[in-house]
Amino acid sequence: MKYCKRCCYPENTKPMIIFGEDGVCSGCKAFEERMSVDINWNEKSDELKEMLNDYKKQAEKNDAPYDCIIPVSGGKDSHYQTYLVTQVYKLKPLLVTYNHSYNTVVGTRNLNNLIEQFGCDLVRYNTNPKTAKKLSKYMLSKVGDMNWHYHAGVMTFPIQVAAQYKIPLIVWGEHGDSYLIGKHNLDDKVEFTKKHRQEHLMRGFEPEDILADPENKDITKSDLAPFFYPKDEDILSLGIRGIYLANYNPWNQQEFTRDMIKRFGFETFQNRQTTFNLYEKVDDFFQDTHNYLKYLKFGYSRCTDHASLEIRQQRITREEGIELIKKHEHKVRPKNLDVFLKFMEMTEDQFLESIDHLRDNSIWEKRSGNNWELLDWVGNHIDDDGVDDVRLPIKEKLERIISPDYSKGHSFRDEGLIFL
Repeated sequence: MKYCKRCCYPENTKPMIIFGEDGVCSGCKAFEERMSVDINWNEKSDELKEMLNDYKKQAEKNDAPYDCIIPVSGGKDSHYQTYLVTQVYKLKPLLVTYNHSYNTVVGTRNLNNLIEQFGCDLVRYNTNPKTAKKLSKYMLSKVGDMNWHYHAGVMTFPIQVAAQYKIPLIVWGEHGDSYLIGKHNLDDKVEFTKKHRQEHLMRGFEPEDILADPENKDITKSDLAPFFYPKDEDILSLGIRGIYLANYNPWNQQEFTRDMIKRFGFETFQNRQTTFNLYEKVDDFFQDTHNYLKYLKFGYSRCTDHASLEIRQQRITREEGIELIKKHEHKVRPKNLDVFLKFMEMTEDQFLESIDHLRDNSIWEKRSGNNWELLDWVGNHIDDDGVDDVRLPIKEKLERIISPDYSKGHSFRDEGLIFL
């Protein structure tokens, strides 16, 4: 397996990463471009302001009750998006969230905090736990994604609401493929598309595909209600468009997360098993299990994402990143896998067997029985030729971003699973 000589990404990322002649990946190259002093962020902010004002006028023309929609979970990005739209650009947004049913107490407090701090209305779709279980089981065996319904809901329900209320603009935070693997650069000004949603975020499955699948025995049309994309003619007639704020903003996650904690009371985890990052995906109780699932398929997971980003931010060395991956990701079985298995009414053997056909054979090899051997990992590539030639100097020390422990005084525990 080939690994980036600057960060920790392998060549089998999904979507596929690209390596230059120097062994540096496309994600590192795109991030380097993003940090260029030649980028005039004030000019980009002015461009965004003009666009938002145009769409505010379009919303008024449509007789829409809100200027735009912000899809939210209550996380750090949700807080920052809502702060920018309401307090910097002075728009009145409607917040829209899809509840996947696998909530943390911390995440629920954050969502409540979001609407309280910024005084925004919220539309929330709650999938019931029984439906969430059915969808997780089905998609686990189909594409190895226990959170398909979450991705589908986040990327579809806000568009349904936009069409219903005739709101022409949806304001997202960042485009993950651009930020991590460099699929797009700033000049592309990538926007939300139905095609990207369907091919990548929904793993190629639309609700119609599930209903037509003879292997589907119990998932109904009503179970899939928040995942049906509006008709193309409705999208076109209303001029609905989805933009990413990170195309117009430096999007320094560490910097704005600290700001959201200090100014608006955003809450992080107090501890975590499968990564060192405590401020991302705090709403998903089963995130550690989701990370583990990715590791079982591709031999790397979210800790690799976080370590690679910190290397690009010049806060840690590649060697330090590999040590973090060894601690949090490499051969780490999450504790809350047991909770997930109990909820799903599955044994661990059934869980593992359901994804056997989804293991990447370029990194995993099946041995006797149901034993799989990891063929390679970034820890075997610490001293690869050329690593020192592309090394970035350390500019600042990695700081642990963690909020005060707001759970004190509450009767519930932070690690609890709640459905609402």
